[in-house]
Amino acid sequence: MSETQAQAWCAQLEAGEILYFPQTPVPISQDDLAFLLGLQQSDSSLHKNIAYKPNIDKLSGVDTKTADAAAVSRLQGIMRQYSKSVVAFLTGFLSPYQAKWQLDYASFRPQEEEGRDLSLRKRNDLLHTDAFPTRPTHGARILRFFNNIHPTRTRDWVVGDPFATLVKQFAPAEIAPSPDNALSRAAKGLGRSMGLGAAIPSIKRSRYDDFMMRFHNFLKENARFQAECAKYPWQFPAGSSWMVYTDTVPHAVLAGQYALEQTLLVAPEALVNPETSPLNVLQGIAGTALV
Repeated sequence: MSETQAQAWCAQLEAGEILYFPQTPVPISQDDLAFLLGLQQSDSSLHKNIAYKPNIDKLSGVDTKTADAAAVSRLQGIMRQYSKSVVAFLTGFLSPYQAKWQLDYASFRPQEEEGRDLSLRKRNDLLHTDAFPTRPTHGARILRFFNNIHPTRTRDWVVGDPFATLVKQFAPAEIAPSPDNALSRAAKGLGRSMGLGAAIPSIKRSRYDDFMMRFHNFLKENARFQAECAKYPWQFPAGSSWMVYTDTVPHAVLAGQYALEQTLLVAPEALVNPETSPLNVLQGIAGTALV
């Protein structure tokens, strides 16, 4: 692939497009697929998502006290290899980024999405942009790569109008970036120095992260928005992959079971068109730096 083409892929992603691969470029062995599809989702040892933290080679979302040790080890090995394979592919495919990203979690999503009984803010079937309550990005962008590993069914999404459109509609009146005076900055700095970030996640957040978290919640909790907003359907077939900046593209998962995903946080300085990033859009509205 030429560097010009790779730069065009980056620009399309940054502008809010979904890059779709009818056949995944990150193949998974049939043995590994059979193992993942064979896990018993009614087992209390499995949570709604199983997360793999590649930087520390650790699984979460599994109750190791009740789960079979050999199965946990096998699952960890599959997730480790999946994470490495996605990163290897993206390093070449998105070469303009020069791997200037922070490797975040990979996840296995084994449960059926349609009809799940979840609290409002945890529902996946409501349109939202992504923000992490306990892992602030400080302006880095949230790039996610997905695999539908169900053998026959599609994974059904809807997406909405892009971040820049929605934020200009709602942010000025309802959820504008909050003020950050000297006192609040000092309080956050003191909290971080005392190691309170784990107990009080908001201490770790910049003004940008505070806004993105509020915007995520606002969209999910706004019944009128959910009922009346534009919705564009996507159906991702079995064996396909797609990637998208989920901090820019409002999205919801309506149906589907068995998916893998890898998240990367792309540094602002790596972006091809940084002016399209949520950080720059918000700073333009606020008229000041937010990180």
